[in-house]
Amino acid sequence: MRAPRFLTQYMGSRPVDEVFDAAASGVHYSALRLEELNINGSMSGEEQPTTSGLENGHQEPFVIGVAGGASSGKSTVCKMIIDQLRDQRVVVVTQESFYYGFSDEELVHVHDYNFDHPDAFDTELLLSCMENLKHGKAVDIPNYNFKTYKSVTSARKVNPSDVIILEGILVFHDSRLRDLMNMKIFVDTDADVRLTRRIRRDTIEKGRDIKTVLDQYSKFVKPAFEDFILPTKKYADIIIPRGGDNDVAIDLIVQHIRTKLGQHDLCKVHPNLYVIQTTYQIRGMHTIIRDAATTTHDFIFYADRLIRLVVEHGLGHLPFKEKQVITPTGSIYTGVEFSKRLCGISVIRSGESMENALRACCKGIKIGKILIHREGDNGKQLIYHNLPKDIANRHVLLLDPILGTGNSAVQAISLLLKKGVQEANIIFLNLISAPQGVHVVSKRFPRVKIVTSEIDFGLNDDFRVIPGMGEFGDRYFGTDDYQSSTPFFFDEKNRVRLL
Repeated sequence: MRAPRFLTQYMGSRPVDEVFDAAASGVHYSALRLEELNINGSMSGEEQPTTSGLENGHQEPFVIGVAGGASSGKSTVCKMIIDQLRDQRVVVVTQESFYYGFSDEELVHVHDYNFDHPDAFDTELLLSCMENLKHGKAVDIPNYNFKTYKSVTSARKVNPSDVIILEGILVFHDSRLRDLMNMKIFVDTDADVRLTRRIRRDTIEKGRDIKTVLDQYSKFVKPAFEDFILPTKKYADIIIPRGGDNDVAIDLIVQHIRTKLGQHDLCKVHPNLYVIQTTYQIRGMHTIIRDAATTTHDFIFYADRLIRLVVEHGLGHLPFKEKQVITPTGSIYTGVEFSKRLCGISVIRSGESMENALRACCKGIKIGKILIHREGDNGKQLIYHNLPKDIANRHVLLLDPILGTGNSAVQAISLLLKKGVQEANIIFLNLISAPQGVHVVSKRFPRVKIVTSEIDFGLNDDFRVIPGMGEFGDRYFGTDDYQSSTPFFFDEKNRVRLL
């Protein structure tokens, strides 16, 4: 008999690294995790462009990972998501299809195998199938028989789709699979409920007796959940208590998925558009600042938090070069340093709200100003600018919280180009973008990177972003009641001053 491919005997449960609070209801979200810097390839000391695996996948489908303990309700959650995404092409790939098959010799000892261990799955084959689907290639998914413990010859052909749901107890365990996912959901269900469901499923669907099911649960399933499945909960973007019984959570997640799909589709069209990875933490902050009843104090507080996230994400697109430092332990750490030839340019006046976040991230950074008349001519009249003299040699972070029609952005970027700034050296940072503005800027300046935290539905008849958040500058600086269409004047030295 050849050596088994996964554990033949489970030696007990190790201490769980992290303890997670059980939740009675509602949707939980993990801490925001921005994409890590990808520094693959040569690092010869020359500046390299930054990339992100998720962001470079604009032509790929939207992949949702659904993990959780056995019988937690993952399949039910997947079905409910599919039912509500009726206008999207969705396909489900289950990790269970990729169990290793047994030889006749191994079948004699089948009850000594741990089917909840990572080595029970042919992860390499699963990874290959997922990568092919992401690259638009059809794949053959194995058809695993749980009564014979073998893959049957009739594989299931799966074609590429708009949305791919990868479901399984350990789909978050391998980092390579996690890296393929645009959204990760963990279904968190009480252990007693999972056991009850498992007994019903294994006795009815798989023809096993109760004693065998209970022995397997105590010997393998419960310890494996604590050692391998529960620790992957920390990777989830969204956590659903009670699984498919949580209708409210499913509705919220589907709304969230629709928002992300809209952003994802726009990113397919414009590869220079980067939408920061959204969590319910970010959606919560957007909810507050978009609420007309929010006080100025709260608006400023949560707007500043969002601005800081956008600025940090934008800085991640700067070129870098390798740098080695000596740590306090006397060891050598090989890291990177970003370009120091940097400046910020704010579009007066709402863009000035982003300056503090930029200064907090980049000590001593130079910041210039551009004033564009937005009223009457739809944001096409350049009024004033004050830019660093050496701006042609710098990377520029253009600051304006709202990308609406795109006219103001076109004027600002055109001025920067006239001053000698390279188009590829401009990163446009904003909180919300209208698709119309994205189209205008991307078509005119395809090498300018646009970094935003959310894509809105569009523009109304007055060219205002909807649902939007109102006049950002007025709300941020507490001048909501100001009615003048010309909020600036020239002083005695012919300098522009805001009223």
